[in-house]
Order: sequence, then C-alpha cells, then structure tokens
Amino acid sequence: MWQIEEELRNAGFTCICGVDEAGRGPLAGPVYAAAVILHPGAEISGLNDSKKLTEKKRESLYEEIARSAVSFAISSASHKEIDELNILNATYLAMNRAIGSLSVTPSIALIDGNRNSGIICNSKCVVGGDGKSASIAAASILAKVSRDRYMLKMAEEYPQYFFEKHKGYGTKLHYEKLSEYGPSNIHRETFLKKVKNVDKHKS
Repeated sequence: MWQIEEELRNAGFTCICGVDEAGRGPLAGPVYAAAVILHPGAEISGLNDSKKLTEKKRESLYEEIARSAVSFAISSASHKEIDELNILNATYLAMNRAIGSLSVTPSIALIDGNRNSGIICNSKCVVGGDGKSASIAAASILAKVSRDRYMLKMAEEYPQYFFEKHKGYGTKLHYEKLSEYGPSNIHRETFLKKVKNVDKHKS
C-alpha cells in the first residue's frame, strides 16, 4: 500500500496527499471528498478500500486516521451543485475544496480513478487507488464515513425515504419511496430524469 508513495518520494515529492470521493452514484445528497497526508510508512492496521470494510471497521479507522494524519480535510459539493455542474465537475469541486483546506500544501495529490483534469494542484491518477495507495485508502474511508453520517442525519429529517438503509443509492426500496412520495429537497434532479413514476411535485 506504500509503493506508490515511496516511488514518488524517491522522485522528490516530499508531501504526498491522497484524495478520494464518496457518493458519486446516489440519487440524493452531496458528493463528499477527503484529502489526507499521512506520515511516511504510517502503520494503520486494516487500511484498505472503504468499500471492502465493515461499517464498524471504517468508523474505527476514521478515528485513527484523523488522530494520526499530518493533515486531513473533508469537503462536499451539494446536490444543487451537482445539478448545476454535473457530477464529474461537482466531484472535482469537492476534491479541490478538501485539498485547499489542508493545513499543509501537498507537492502532489494522488487521485483515485482515471480523471484529474479538474484538480487545482499537481496530481496523478491511480486507477483502483483505494486498494493500492495507503493515502488514497485513508481518504476513501474519511469520505465514506462522513457522507454516511450526513445521510443518517437526513434519514431523521426525511424518514419516509429510509436513507439510513440505502444512503441515497438507487435501491429498490429507494425507488419505491420516490414513487410514493416524490423527491425530497436533497434529491438530485438531474439523476431523477430517467426515473419513471416519480412525481416531481409531491414534495
């Protein structure tokens, strides 16, 4: 998990930041992004792609990463910004907000995925990075946990959609509730255009 960072340090990059997002696919809520600078070779047991970890493990790793990182920041782009900018540009916006909020300026940012054209600083794409880079894995956990926590709050505000069960993703239950109640104030209008039987005027 440290090979990419070690190669970059050997190439002269002294401050390496991992960046990842959570929530590009859901029908509701913001997209979150986290930027993390870890101490070189930091030993964080169980660090991996957030999607491969249990919720309990993600929560414990979140606290460990937040406690031990050189610097970290978590930001988001709202459902309205997603509708205005499209999801790719909104994801860049969230990532740039996170990078810009770090207390230390990174010499390079490792971006999970195959696109980095909208990133404001020197950056490198790593496809499948959350399973290859410790820095990106840490960012994936912070972003995922933060978004899940937000959606749990939204579940209290909009209990009829059962956000606590699906976190806004397009599950069968979510589509059923959309058909029954229409979209909430946090649903992404551009993501609902292809959804049948959704009355946009219900709520």
